[in-house]
Amino acid sequence: MNVFWIMLDSLRRDHVGAYGSQVCKTPHLDAFAAEAVVFDNAYPEALPTIPVRTAMATGCRTLQGRPWQPLTSEDVTVAEILSAHGYTNVMITDTYHMAKPGMNFHRGFHSFQFIRGQEGDPLELLPHGRDLDDYVHPKQSERKRRVIDNFLRNTRHWKSEEDTFPAQVFREAARIAAGLKDHDKLFFWIDSFDPHEPWDPPAPYDGMYTSPDYSGKRLIDANYAPWDYMSSEELAYVKGMYAGEVTLVDRWFGHFIDTLRSAGLIDRSIVIVLADHGHPHGDHGTMMKSPPNMYNELLRIPFMIRLPDAERAGTRIAPLVQTDDLLPTTLDLLGLVHEAVCMTGRSAWSLVSGDAAKLRDVVVTGYHQSPYRCVRNEEWSLVVNPEGMHELYDLTSDPAEQHNLFHEREDIARRLLNHLGYFSYTKLPRTQVGNIQEAYEWAHTAME
Repeated sequence: MNVFWIMLDSLRRDHVGAYGSQVCKTPHLDAFAAEAVVFDNAYPEALPTIPVRTAMATGCRTLQGRPWQPLTSEDVTVAEILSAHGYTNVMITDTYHMAKPGMNFHRGFHSFQFIRGQEGDPLELLPHGRDLDDYVHPKQSERKRRVIDNFLRNTRHWKSEEDTFPAQVFREAARIAAGLKDHDKLFFWIDSFDPHEPWDPPAPYDGMYTSPDYSGKRLIDANYAPWDYMSSEELAYVKGMYAGEVTLVDRWFGHFIDTLRSAGLIDRSIVIVLADHGHPHGDHGTMMKSPPNMYNELLRIPFMIRLPDAERAGTRIAPLVQTDDLLPTTLDLLGLVHEAVCMTGRSAWSLVSGDAAKLRDVVVTGYHQSPYRCVRNEEWSLVVNPEGMHELYDLTSDPAEQHNLFHEREDIARRLLNHLGYFSYTKLPRTQVGNIQEAYEWAHTAME
């Protein structure tokens, strides 16, 4: 049986129609969801990009002992496991953090393609010939100016939608899959960096969700900071550009799924779609992902599994799952569950089959080098703040997390806090990230 993992970086769950989006159009993801098992409470076990990929690749937790770092020689990866069982492994990604020298995410793959040019990827030196100030807010950080300038250089040759990164990633994945259509032991890891910033979708996507009356700069990125450096019109424009990027990704995701269907692969394959995290856009006063933002817009992710012949289509799963469950789940579906014996993740298939009512009581998540943590179950979310200003939200009645009930329901907060072990919190490096402002500064530099 073939396996396709599809990662869509920074895709907000509430921007997908199958999860109730009222924001943007995702017809191809929605059609896929209608044929899939859909998980309603999926979370990254830790943040951000590389810790999530490490958990995916190894089936093991990274919080808090595995910061943003390469895979090590001791790590046993999905590609290595499946290769030992006769699989042909293909990786296609434009997530340039995975492709940096020495990161080792390509290990065990028979074919790997790193599509260059995203965000700060140091690819192109020739000038882009555009006025950088047309794309940069006057109060944008110098780091963001450099990233946007770099991105514009890298994309200077684009002429049409087919040049965009989602098109490149999914067209190449489709080409290889179609060429290997007679195989029955394929493993593809397709990792799309979009809809991660910068958001520069071509027409018509850039006008789908932005106001025709907007006359400001073409803002394609934002500071990792409170959003109040922008006007409300600028914020709305940035949110519209992100939504346009989501619909662009959906269109090319659909191209890939259509190719699997026409090549006769879709019903001989397990296809799993997920995101690593969401993307805050002013929901709680802040832009972009950062350690203090432990809310739904960042933490709750789409996670869907399509089985051969669309078995169990339309099933919704409520219990908690995490990104380190992806590999054990995949191995279980392939009859290789014994390979997961040393993994911390657990097979989510047991929730679908009815063999388990739940995998865990809570999820505990956060950034690898930050003292901020979130402890939540299906009903409640506790945001643990290093300054003691903890927050508790009723996710059932208050999914937007606007009403802090910490002092009213300290009984629930205490039960959740009891799941946070001593060494998970009290021994974190608070000197590195000691308060909210320092957390924003840390987020600017931690990935460099």
